[in-house]
Amino acid sequence: MSTVIVGGTVVTAEGTYRADVRVDSGVISAVGLDLAGPADTVIDAAGRHVLPGGIDVHTHLSMPSFGTETCDDFYTGHLAAAMGGTTSHVDFCIQPHGASLAAALDLWHAKAAERALIDYGFHVAVTDPRPEVIDEIATLPDLGVTSIKVFMAYRGTLQVDDAALFSCLERARDAGVLTLVHAENGDAIEHLMAGAIRRGETAPKYHALTRPPQLESEATGRAAAMAEVLGAPLYVVHVSCRGALDRVRDAQSRGAPVTAETCTHYLFFTADDLDRSGFEGAKFVCSPPLREVADQDALWAALRDGTLSVVSTDHCPFRYDTQKVLGEGNFTKIPNGVPGIEERMMVLHHAGVNGGRITLQQFVSLTATAPARRFGLGGVKGSVAVGSDADLVLWDLAREHTITAATNHGAMDYSLYEGMRVRGMPVMTLRRGEVIVDNGRLVAAPGSGQFMRRRTGG
Repeated sequence: MSTVIVGGTVVTAEGTYRADVRVDSGVISAVGLDLAGPADTVIDAAGRHVLPGGIDVHTHLSMPSFGTETCDDFYTGHLAAAMGGTTSHVDFCIQPHGASLAAALDLWHAKAAERALIDYGFHVAVTDPRPEVIDEIATLPDLGVTSIKVFMAYRGTLQVDDAALFSCLERARDAGVLTLVHAENGDAIEHLMAGAIRRGETAPKYHALTRPPQLESEATGRAAAMAEVLGAPLYVVHVSCRGALDRVRDAQSRGAPVTAETCTHYLFFTADDLDRSGFEGAKFVCSPPLREVADQDALWAALRDGTLSVVSTDHCPFRYDTQKVLGEGNFTKIPNGVPGIEERMMVLHHAGVNGGRITLQQFVSLTATAPARRFGLGGVKGSVAVGSDADLVLWDLAREHTITAATNHGAMDYSLYEGMRVRGMPVMTLRRGEVIVDNGRLVAAPGSGQFMRRRTGG
């Protein structure tokens, strides 16, 4: 039996038009007018827009960090994602020191297997780049993984040196694997943090002051230069400032294979939020840190002109009441990361589309189509098109919602966007043609999400 979504307005990265969407065996089989037959299951989308389900390519679920673990797992994180219109994501699998990349993937598959509600893939973060580990990069596509991540920050835990970054870029290039980079100068940051602690500068605001934008810009330029020399595809994660944007834009202007994303929180908050009263600023501690209004303006402009092609979340959730407070009296011990997997599409639509900063088609591209194409899911995810998985969201442009932690659905005890009123939100979410959220009610079973084997070459 087919399912037909009737009466809606389809939105793709290329255009908007009135059409029905027919689904067979979880895949879109037709897009056109008057597709429903008497034996079909019909979903009435009158007055709604039919969008491809969101794809978040930067998340950290059940990730050990700062002596604790992110509080959303592959159930609560997926629940929040689905409620916000996201139907698939790519999570970061962190290589434990001494482990192989394959063993790290086994750990992350076990985290997801019986809990997943949406479809998921993995990037592998190379943190222990022994020669045999760098050789192992070539085997990842056979495991369905076509991207790695290298950290230029967090010395002593995640950071690798330039020689390892260069080797990873080279080996990934030869294997058709995309290299993602966290671009901050970790050695200089460690020096600045140690100096701040010696001077008794321990409040959350010093997190931003010891990670200045110049050190993000420098590292971005260094990574881009290596990628350009090698002809190796590079994707710069969580770009936060004008200087880093300039390095990305310069590389792109020379034809270097460099692409980049930003994250929702950089579009809405500034370093001033780290200086909120009491210890409230800890809620906003993430890396790179929040910047200034001028940087926000530059990021929005880069989303419009295509310098930045993806908006993700870097969803790295730590509760305030039991986890962020571990850093009281020493900002370097505040678990580093912020939530956003549920709010991403609503806040970006409200501020971006309603605010006249981006078009509805650009919104679809930034949240679904471009992530799919960049990360080996093009033609399968991210578009309302024949042959694509029927990952769809019925979006009500007029419905309003006030974001609060109390009405969110993950494991967090706060939202960065507390009290923000948005217009435009999902009212139904389908994953491979199955309704998984209907008007705020979860109707999918844990374990029904599937691992996405991604292709090489974008």
